[in-house]
Amino acid sequence: MDQTTMIMALVPIFLIQLALMIFALVDLVKNPNPNGPKWMWGIIIVVINLIGPILYFVIGRKNY
Repeated sequence: MDQTTMIMALVPIFLIQLALMIFALVDLVKNPNPNGPKWMWGIIIVVINLIGPILYFVIGRKNY
């Protein structure tokens, strides 16, 4: 597998990760009362790539 093929395979994963992170951060800002402090969820969403936003949507998000 050459380098161009590898990059083309990783681009969709990177775009999905970026979109999920942005969507989670926007939801976090709009959410008046998440499960836990907002600063903690912000760090989790940004630092733990791909898994952080999923954790926020499963555990940290309350219906508002």
